[in-house]
Amino acid sequence: MWRAFGAARPEIGGGPAFDLWRNWQADSHKGTLALVHAAILSSNAFNTQPWLFRVSTARIELYADAKRNLGAFDPYLREMYFSVGCALENLLLAAPANGFRAALTLMPGKLLPPFPQPKPELAALVDLSPGKPISSALFAAIPHRHTNRTLFDGARELPTDYVSALENVVRDDEEDVRLFLFRRASERKAITDIIWDTSRALLSDPEVRRGTQRWYRTTPDEVQRLRDGEYVGEPDPASYVDLMTSGRLFGLIAVRDRYDRAQTIRAGRVWQRAHLLATARAVAARPANGAVEIIDHERRLNLEPKTAARLARLTGDASWQPTFMFYMGYATVPGVASPRRSIQEVLS
Repeated sequence: MWRAFGAARPEIGGGPAFDLWRNWQADSHKGTLALVHAAILSSNAFNTQPWLFRVSTARIELYADAKRNLGAFDPYLREMYFSVGCALENLLLAAPANGFRAALTLMPGKLLPPFPQPKPELAALVDLSPGKPISSALFAAIPHRHTNRTLFDGARELPTDYVSALENVVRDDEEDVRLFLFRRASERKAITDIIWDTSRALLSDPEVRRGTQRWYRTTPDEVQRLRDGEYVGEPDPASYVDLMTSGRLFGLIAVRDRYDRAQTIRAGRVWQRAHLLATARAVAARPANGAVEIIDHERRLNLEPKTAARLARLTGDASWQPTFMFYMGYATVPGVASPRRSIQEVLS
């Protein structure tokens, strides 16, 4: 979830809403369904799980399920396609681990507001052929990756070798995606101020709040029944500023065109890769994307693009357009899983 304000850790317990995390290897013998299983366990905005899959023995079609949108919170479906990119990265990591070679085709297009009666939109084709099984540390981290919304250990620095590895999560063929990292205290303070200001402004809009309201779950029974959305418990005693301040590193993922579908999907893949790397190295991570969300908000309302200008002063290069922000550090409390719909529910 990229939600700005913290809430208490959900009561996970047992039940079918969390089966896919526990039964990670259950579909390892089911061919392409094992790849769908991996994709479902990806990061996604507000746990909307905005994906559908059409599966055959040699191809997986990945769709953005546009009816699972966030309304005015995500007016151009940017966060939806970013979430689809996260799922795609998991799927592509699972392909070689399950003995497949994968060839990817991304569907071109611009990000636009959802139609009144939105339908699934084809986002990516993954053509599969037999290959030698090859696993990886990132693939192994998939069932352990969880967003951590608690205070981090603010006194513990991230090691240099980890930061160096994080700097290299953008691959050579992802030329339209760039990762900016900020470690100095002055930089982290400036970013915290921007995110705090913009998050409050964004969530003060009643239409934005209506867009997210249907994704809040207020009881454990609701979590088990719906298997999506965000559990809203007691407020976290730490403020959002305190939570962000406890991070030791901020990251900003930028693209050349914030409203290009393929670039947005590639940016989502980069975030998923970064979060899995963090998981493999026992580093905690949390999205903090209020500043980018307010850029969409300013655009929707034809307001002066002040926030984009503030972020450009941080990066020093306005030609790179921010599409996602996060912070990392060492956890003081483990992150917890969020519910997931079953494989059968996401097959087209």
